[in-house]
Amino acid sequence: MDNQEPIEMPKGMKKEFLSFLKVQYAHDPPAILVANNTSRGNTLPLLMTCSIASFKGDLASFTAPPFILSTTSMAEFPTYWVEQPARFVAPSQEPNPSKRALLVLTWFLTTLKQQYDMRKDRKKGKPLNPVLGEHFLGSFPGSSYGTTQVISEQVSHHPPVTAYRMWNNDAGMSLEGYHAAKTFFAKGMIHLHKVGQVVLHIDKYNEDYLLTNPQVHLTGFLPPPPFAEFDSDTPAYIQSTSGYTTKITFSGKGWLRGKRNSFFATLYAEGRESEPLYTAEGQWTGTFTIKDVRRNEVIETYDATTSVEKLAKIDVAPLDEQDALESRRLWRKFTEAMERRDMAGVSAEKNRIEVRQREMRKEEEREGRKWQTKYFSNTGIDPKVEALCAKIGFSIQPELTAGFWQFDEEKYRHAAKTQDDPFGDDKAVPS
Repeated sequence: MDNQEPIEMPKGMKKEFLSFLKVQYAHDPPAILVANNTSRGNTLPLLMTCSIASFKGDLASFTAPPFILSTTSMAEFPTYWVEQPARFVAPSQEPNPSKRALLVLTWFLTTLKQQYDMRKDRKKGKPLNPVLGEHFLGSFPGSSYGTTQVISEQVSHHPPVTAYRMWNNDAGMSLEGYHAAKTFFAKGMIHLHKVGQVVLHIDKYNEDYLLTNPQVHLTGFLPPPPFAEFDSDTPAYIQSTSGYTTKITFSGKGWLRGKRNSFFATLYAEGRESEPLYTAEGQWTGTFTIKDVRRNEVIETYDATTSVEKLAKIDVAPLDEQDALESRRLWRKFTEAMERRDMAGVSAEKNRIEVRQREMRKEEEREGRKWQTKYFSNTGIDPKVEALCAKIGFSIQPELTAGFWQFDEEKYRHAAKTQDDPFGDDKAVPS
């Protein structure tokens, strides 16, 4: 996040932003706002930091001024799991179960920077909140390892839940999951807690791996920019049906010791945590090493700081060929307005989509019907997943994710393009 361009307030938006701040500060504004009100380069980040810090409740409902938004929807974020397709499919080629578990761990660790750290290739700003029914489709073409397909869909509005599936038929690998994210401010930090499940499956060995998400908080607000850390009191786990467990603990930079974004992972046979087979240690945003404990040798050293240069680029259909509810087409006019720096157009288009979504939910309620998801279905928990959860004491909490969500092969095979664009220009939006 070094050398970021300062965020400046576009012309014509001063009134809107001051109104936004007025809502946040009904009483006296923080002294920092007054102290920095003449600095063109740094005032806005500080203003926004203080505004967020004062916000009460779930920050997912936080409506920020449009000029600080990204043009990327949260519906695209699950693709970060498979931006290194060769690592994603590598476990399918390994016959030894403990080494397969190690390859799963290594792949998992290499995805953390993509998912949680600010990257130079990621567009700055707050990501767009997906509307119900919004979906994202793409693929990572490969040569020796085949093509990895990606589908994500916003399957619930209240609470907001994103479901996703990635698969590579040539390798016989798939990843499936869903999550709701609760974001809140506490103890001087923004916390992001993901609730849901993620399961990796290897066809050849009929093997499943349950992955638990790290719990995240943003720290370092003053001075900005903030950065992500994983909660030190909540380990992440990878539990396999082949009898291997991985436990990953996290730590950060303290007053006297420690480094930012540090972790230590142990992979062991189920129930034998004191006898690790492999360990991994380092920084998930920097360099870490994988070690064979029994041989006391380093197997691999990975440098996450250069990983962005090696990430595959996802292929998506041209906008005109996409479904009306595919993310990039749905937000097309918003993106075009952002690229023109037409903030009035940005605000109008964002408002049009959000108001139309609220109207659609009211229409459904009046007519006694529910939105029909396109690729996923609400099902009961898979017994295999339930057994894996029990081994590590993990609770899925379906009441926070509007149930259990699974990819529906039948829906996928018969999916047709949306005929009547619910967000089309012909749909009236109340003024």
